[in-house]
Amino acid sequence: MELSDGLDLERAWLATFLGGIAALVVGSLAFPQRVYDGFLWRYFWGPVDADAHGATCAVRDGGVTERLYGQTACAGADGIVATPGYTTVSTVSYAIVLVFMLVGVLLLLRRLDIRMSKRFYFALFPFMLFGGALRVVEDVNATFVREGVGMLIPFPTVGLIISPFIYFTMFGITLAALVGTISLSKRGVIDEFETVLGGVGAVALAATLAVLLYVSATSDIVGFYPAVAVIVLVGATLTAAAFWVLSERYAPRINAGTGAMGPLVVWGHSVDGIANVLSLDWHEELGLPVEYGSKHVVNAAVDRYTGIIQPEWLTDAIGTVWPFLLIKVFAAVAVVWVFDREIFEESPRYAYLLLIAILAVGLGPGTRDMIRATLGI
Repeated sequence: MELSDGLDLERAWLATFLGGIAALVVGSLAFPQRVYDGFLWRYFWGPVDADAHGATCAVRDGGVTERLYGQTACAGADGIVATPGYTTVSTVSYAIVLVFMLVGVLLLLRRLDIRMSKRFYFALFPFMLFGGALRVVEDVNATFVREGVGMLIPFPTVGLIISPFIYFTMFGITLAALVGTISLSKRGVIDEFETVLGGVGAVALAATLAVLLYVSATSDIVGFYPAVAVIVLVGATLTAAAFWVLSERYAPRINAGTGAMGPLVVWGHSVDGIANVLSLDWHEELGLPVEYGSKHVVNAAVDRYTGIIQPEWLTDAIGTVWPFLLIKVFAAVAVVWVFDREIFEESPRYAYLLLIAILAVGLGPGTRDMIRATLGI
């Protein structure tokens, strides 16, 4: 009965997946201006197009896309205007897709009969860093475009490593590595797939970092500001260590379910928070040649409302993005607290998978922001 129920769930998920794609394709063909231009292009592909070309915005009018490189030009453009970054519509849509894909992964893990464990959790950690580093490759690509050097990766291929499509790219890479290592393990070629899986992610991360460092060393366009990475990594490590020590001493229930995974969640989201604070509020003090802006809806809201609420003298002293770090840390601690032993005992696959996703959505963007600021692009 359990197997039959499982097959029904898998078929239902696959039917929903294929049905959703078919609906978007048919809708785009039948109503191109409303479905494709007004929804898919406006909220999803248009921002990627603008980002890939280093444009201030991309404009869609009469089925033709034009890239503009100034705020004034974008403000006066006719047609549908898309700017790099996220919108409320795209953010909510990605959240829905993420939950749906998590269900699909959960069904796949059950079909492959993968035993979820802390070893599996830590094996996926390098892939999260790899995803952030891979995203910086596109940032370098966009920088080259703005400087008139050309593209390292041609468009539209480069769209595969631009948010949000990079999440699907990383999903495919990680899934291929997972299925491959499990297959080797079942054939007796390797003893434990987790060790090899983590090694694959570590090699991919090292190769990507090597490419970025090579570009930094051989190009005048890409710089190198190691103080950013040092501050972020040391700050995140101290934050995670403080959380571990204080929680173990005064509230051991917080880590009762997650154990050593808990500090890693806090560490990953601290990387994201500190990298945002440094790049947005302290770029001048660090000597960075770029003035960064908030692309995430939550980050932009924190920046805006903090500037309104807090005194001007305090804004001049510490900036307006610092609450974002507190939000990230408190949210991470809350998540760790929620994941108690009962959750892991009742539904280990779902618990581990959800905890992996929670770490990835913080550490991936945080790694990207840290490396990007380190390279000064």
